[in-house]
Amino acid sequence: MISYDSVQELADKATKKGKPISALVLADQALQMERSQQDLIEEMNKSLQVMAEAASKGLNSGSKSASGLSGGDALKMKQAIHAGQSLGGMVLSETLAKALAIAEVNACMGRIVAAPTAGSCGIIPALLLTLKEAYDLTEAQVVMSLFTAAGLGMVIAKKASISGAEGGCQAECGSAAAMAAAAAVELMGGTPQMCAHACAIAIKSVLGLVCDPVAGLVEVPCVKRNASGAANALIAAEMALAGIESVIPVDEVIAAMKDIGDAMPKTLKETAEGGLADTPTAKKMAREIFR
Repeated sequence: MISYDSVQELADKATKKGKPISALVLADQALQMERSQQDLIEEMNKSLQVMAEAASKGLNSGSKSASGLSGGDALKMKQAIHAGQSLGGMVLSETLAKALAIAEVNACMGRIVAAPTAGSCGIIPALLLTLKEAYDLTEAQVVMSLFTAAGLGMVIAKKASISGAEGGCQAECGSAAAMAAAAAVELMGGTPQMCAHACAIAIKSVLGLVCDPVAGLVEVPCVKRNASGAANALIAAEMALAGIESVIPVDEVIAAMKDIGDAMPKTLKETAEGGLADTPTAKKMAREIFR
């Protein structure tokens, strides 16, 4: 499978060819995998359907996870929206609700798409599915935007990391937010250069974010970080679409994330030995869960 070395090179290539990033990624992957573009589109569409099913399931269930640490918050968010209690507008509130919903489905061992990881699975679909509903977009448009997310995710995975165990939550929810932001920009008619800036802005906003799961489970604070990650993606996309640019080039931002992840102590990289996982309440929860 073709992997990319630079987000900026990918954006420049797309600009030069007068195509969106998604079209380049789709064509490259079809060539490399010796499959038709239509086959890959159909496969990506299946992933989109799983994303939508997970969102629907999570929004309509108050089920708790086996540990009891998570579950039911997406339903609360949905009820608050329907009660007219949204503070940030419907797009933001609906995005938050879906992000919580999908992350809760993951915590309950439901079927999700790990995009780019299971722990960050709610961020990309939450934003893209909400934009689809809010702006009456087609499934085909959303599917193509997912190829943009995939292309940028390949760069991040190659040049830095998408793993919380390797780079902290900046590398997990941060990467997902960056991918979602770029996909959202393309989905809303932005240029490849705007996609690159959105990616940079999203990552910059969470540099240094640690991975500190309570009791070693991908629930606290992970589920709520999916919501904040989706909000981060929306903010980054909106700024980029307004013409706001990242002062630091996107590939330098990705390199900085890697350097920070490498410098981060192991206690803050998914070991449940530091951060929130090391608080008295978290330790008590862990003892109760595993006694």
